[in-house]
Amino acid sequence: MADTSNQYNDQIEKCRELFIKKMHDYGSAWRILRLPSLTDQIFIKAQRIRGLQQNAERKIEEDETSEFIGIVNYSIMALIQLDKGVVEQPDLSLEEATQLYDEQVAKTKQLMMDKNHDYGEAWRDMRVSSLTDLILQKLLRVKQIENNSGKTLVSEGIDANYQDMINYAVFALIHLEERKENKE
Repeated sequence: MADTSNQYNDQIEKCRELFIKKMHDYGSAWRILRLPSLTDQIFIKAQRIRGLQQNAERKIEEDETSEFIGIVNYSIMALIQLDKGVVEQPDLSLEEATQLYDEQVAKTKQLMMDKNHDYGEAWRDMRVSSLTDLILQKLLRVKQIENNSGKTLVSEGIDANYQDMINYAVFALIHLEERKENKE
């Protein structure tokens, strides 16, 4: 599992670098987004990935990598919003936002390591398309929980679903990276 931990860190670092660059360009404008808006942004990314996977013809020649990175970053933003609440004006410096990002990654990675131990790295035998479908399923669950004003009877909360989406997206990024390396 040390390999998984290192691969996870490598993919998260790519996501983090993009997050920091966008924070530099746009500041923390995302802090005004309510959770359903972030959920919808993630949904758009996941639907685009599914379309790329299903369509034989592509108008834009790119793989799913950038969309999975978007899922990771929007999910982390959603977790931050869950903790801090939505604001009317951007309120985080680059340093504060990066610290919050890193805190959410640490919690989410620990969850992944714990589940990975219990499931025996089953994700390694999964297809990227299956990971995409699981992300879409989690999104539909989150939308339902949001429609129920955050109330659940027996299910895990919204935060656990966002964490699972991050981990599935990182697994997909690892698979895509390995596929690219095998072609070279």
